[in-house]
Amino acid sequence: MREHVIQALSSARTALEALLRNEAALDSVAAAAKLLCKTFRGGGRVYSCGNGGSMCDAMHFAEELSGRFRGNRGALPAMAISDPTHLTCVGNDFGFEHVFSRFVEAHAKPGDALLAISTSGSSANVLNAAKAAKAQGVEVIVLTGRHGTKLSPYATVEVVTPADTSYADRIQELHIKVIHTLIELCERELFPENYRG
Repeated sequence: MREHVIQALSSARTALEALLRNEAALDSVAAAAKLLCKTFRGGGRVYSCGNGGSMCDAMHFAEELSGRFRGNRGALPAMAISDPTHLTCVGNDFGFEHVFSRFVEAHAKPGDALLAISTSGSSANVLNAAKAAKAQGVEVIVLTGRHGTKLSPYATVEVVTPADTSYADRIQELHIKVIHTLIELCERELFPENYRG
């Protein structure tokens, strides 16, 4: 059993080291953080969406912006599309592929941003949310695990965290690292008094 623990952690470390060596991915994370800061500075709101573990990541992202990440600071307007009454209503009436896009259509405005999370980059409901966002003048940050996905054409900024595996868990592990980095970069930019160095 212990050897599998070491194997799993070593695999995670290898994936993270590969991300650290990926210049394009690092640049895209910085670009995504700049877009988020621009959104907040302009009075916009940030929405996030994803399925399964990616929904958990979307919720985690939003609550650490509206709540607290490290130090106390002002709340940032962020919301995950995760209300079960909305999701089940739209899923029942229009189909599961529209659960996120209907929310975007109802709430998002130009000057807002959407973080669309999909490890495969092909989730129909996330894709529809990105399409709806672009149609409404909303900037889209796409967070995936593959290049050239169905989501790619709708991205203002695309962050790809490729993991050398066919399993989504390594990609999701990198996604949470990216999400925490985005939040930290926003705090450093908007609340520099909370950071030294």
